[in-house]
Amino acid sequence: MEVLRVHKPSFTVIGIEGSTNDGDGFIEKLWDEANARFPEIEPLCKRCGDGSFAGFWGAMTDFSRSFRPWEDFSKGLYLAGAECVDGAEPPAGWTKWVVPSFEYLQFDREAFTFPEALDYVKENGFSVAGAVHDFTDPRTGKGYIFVPIQSAE
Repeated sequence: MEVLRVHKPSFTVIGIEGSTNDGDGFIEKLWDEANARFPEIEPLCKRCGDGSFAGFWGAMTDFSRSFRPWEDFSKGLYLAGAECVDGAEPPAGWTKWVVPSFEYLQFDREAFTFPEALDYVKENGFSVAGAVHDFTDPRTGKGYIFVPIQSAE
């Protein structure tokens, strides 16, 4: 159960936005819509050297949109989308977030649940410095939890 410490520069996510106020199952509905409409943003997606997509993010922020953690880790905004090139403008019906640079602890979702990741952060002397994000690596299909522990700005 390796936990990696990674620096992630500021990055752009274009996706479908919703909030915990939208009720149970809202995240799945956001992903269903984002996946169905993906061709609309595909040309804007950032790609790796091998041509694969850079990644898909379940980005989160508090209601003030300042990329602080969700209130009580249970209330906030969610953006289901793809990492896009900097400066990309979202098509109608899509939302663009520019996530600030952070140092993250990266947890493999197969080895850690969200509560276990938070326990690890606390038990190892770190504190959560911003909103937590979900990341899926399209090259491997693996999912990760990115917990910011230090602003890199």
